[in-house]
Order: sequence, then structure tokens, then C-alpha cells
Amino acid sequence: MHTNNWAVLVCTSRFWFNYRHMANTLSLYRTVKRLGIPDERIILMLADDMACNSRNKFPAQVFNNENHRLNLYGDNVEVDYRGYEVTVENFFRVLTGRHAPAVPRSKRLLSDEGSHVLLYMTGHGGDEFLKFQDSEELQSHDLADAVRQMKEKHRFKELLIMVDTCQAATLFDQLHSPGVLAIGSSMKGENSYSHHLDSDVGVSVVDRFTFYTLAFFERLNMYDNASLSSLFNSYDPNTLMSTAYYRTDLYQRHLDEVPVTNFFGSVMEAIHTDSPYRAHPRKNTDKFKIEKPLGKSLNHDARRTLMNDEDQTETQDKQCPFTQMMNTFHDKLNRIEDVDSLVNYGLAMMLPLLAVSVWLST
Repeated sequence: MHTNNWAVLVCTSRFWFNYRHMANTLSLYRTVKRLGIPDERIILMLADDMACNSRNKFPAQVFNNENHRLNLYGDNVEVDYRGYEVTVENFFRVLTGRHAPAVPRSKRLLSDEGSHVLLYMTGHGGDEFLKFQDSEELQSHDLADAVRQMKEKHRFKELLIMVDTCQAATLFDQLHSPGVLAIGSSMKGENSYSHHLDSDVGVSVVDRFTFYTLAFFERLNMYDNASLSSLFNSYDPNTLMSTAYYRTDLYQRHLDEVPVTNFFGSVMEAIHTDSPYRAHPRKNTDKFKIEKPLGKSLNHDARRTLMNDEDQTETQDKQCPFTQMMNTFHDKLNRIEDVDSLVNYGLAMMLPLLAVSVWLST
């Protein structure tokens, strides 16, 4: 059962003409959520906010298709790292868990040695590098070192790295950690291409590799047994206009035996208990008494009852002089019949209160 799955989804590009990279990432985000991975197990990193770009004809909306039927940037999108937070340093911190103490849990990859982790990256790349926001680069040996640290710190059982960028296969050249499976959209020397242009948006809205990946998953639900082999075999070089690359030598299992939901989906783990909640003992246990059925030993059906309300009130009255005084005052008021006596008694009661207030102010 795939109950401990995590996803790290990274868009590394900025600027309006890279609209498709954000759409790629949001599309895969929607897919893994639909297949059961909850938001608390997804780290979403978006380097730019295309939804609020002044060039966007559809404010607060992002689409991956020219028919505009599906808004990828809906109300339930939780972005963990946005804008200039998407850096190589923060990316490494997410993978390795080396965070400052103030970083909240929502920005941490809290996986363990039993986790299946999906790492998806899209943007502009080249021979053994991937650009982050046109200002810095992620090198293949840096990625390999981060994965090695993850393995040493028991942060995954199996890791699937999926990269949609030019010469994506070269990012995997330095990987040596066991349990890692990698797939790239193109070989060394090849470009990755966009799928189609949206004339209303004015730019391409999705890349080919991600588009056909999404088409494969749209036919599935979280309980389907489609294998990783069927996913890999679905990529056609003629439609991709590039050659998808797979690295499987570090992976111990045969791809025909591994469901795609081992990385792209999840189901909730049900924990069976004998009671709906766990009872915690109270400090003042003397306020409770156990009613024990006659002729039977105490068991789970024994009832815990509170002390009588009148007894509690009487106990509180004995402990608090002010409460005793106020009760006496109320009794006097109930016995007073004429207004003059009521006024005189009220003035008399104000004198001690006035004396106390003067004493406290000095």
C-alpha cells in the first residue's frame, strides 16, 4: 500500500515567456493531489507568479490548454516556496532537511526511510545543469550529492526524479545512490519542445513531455495498477520530438512490478483502535467518583460522574470569602421590601469597597 508518498515539484523559470513551465508544475501538482497525495506531503516551488502578471488576459488563472476549461491556479493551490525563495540553496535544504529552526513544517520534506519520493523539475537546462531564475545553476554533481545525503539520512526508500528540460538526461550522470529511478524528457544534445500556443495568452502553455505525461494519468485513479513500465512505454519520440531517457541501473525492482501510484499517488492509512479517542487523566481526580455496578468488577463500561453541582458550589463558597459576602448580600436584598431600606443598605455595602480601593491606590 502506497501510504507514505511525498512529492517535491519545482518550477525554476521566471518571466512571462516561460508561462508553460509554471503550467507544467501546476498540472503535475493537480495530478498527484487527485491521485491522493495530500498538500501536507507536497512541496510546491514556483519561481514566478504568472497568475498575477499584468500580461495575463485571465487574472488569477493559469491554463495548460487553449480551451481554458481547467484553471490550474484554483483556490486550493498551496505554494510553499514562491518568487525569490526558489533558489538552489533552498532546493537543497528541502531535499536534505537542513533548515533553520524557524522554518515551518509546511516547508519541510518530512519523509523517512520508508517513503517513496517524487522529485519533478522543469525549466531551462543544458549539459549537466538546470537554470534557476536565470541567475544560478543546479549542477548534476550537486544534485547527486543532495540525493546521496538523503540516502545517508534515511529520507527515502525509493526516489523517482523526473526532469522536463533540454538535455535532461545529463542531470542524472553523477547519480550513484541505490533506490533511485530517473526519467528525463530529452537526451544529451536534444531540446525539449513546447506542445502548443494559446493565442489568447500569447505564449506556449505546456511542454510536450509533461503534456503526454498528464494524458497518461488522466485515465487513472489512485487504485489503478498501471506500472511504471507502461508510463515509460507511452512516450513516443515522434510526438515528443525528443527521446525520453530512463536510468534504471540504481533501482532494484523491475518496472513491470511497480505501480505508478507508488510515486504519483497515495492512500490514507487507516489505524484501528478500540475506542474513538484516548482518555487523558486529570490532575484533580478527587472531583470524580466511579459508580461501580453491583456484583460486577470495574470494566470499560464503568461510568465516571461529576460531583453534585450543589456540593461543588458549597465547596467553592467555603473557600472564597468574597463569594460568601456576595451571597449574604443577595439574601439581604431578597428580604428588603421598601426602597429606602434598599438604598441605605446599598450605600452601606459600598463603604468597605471604597475603603479597599483607597487602600490599594496608596
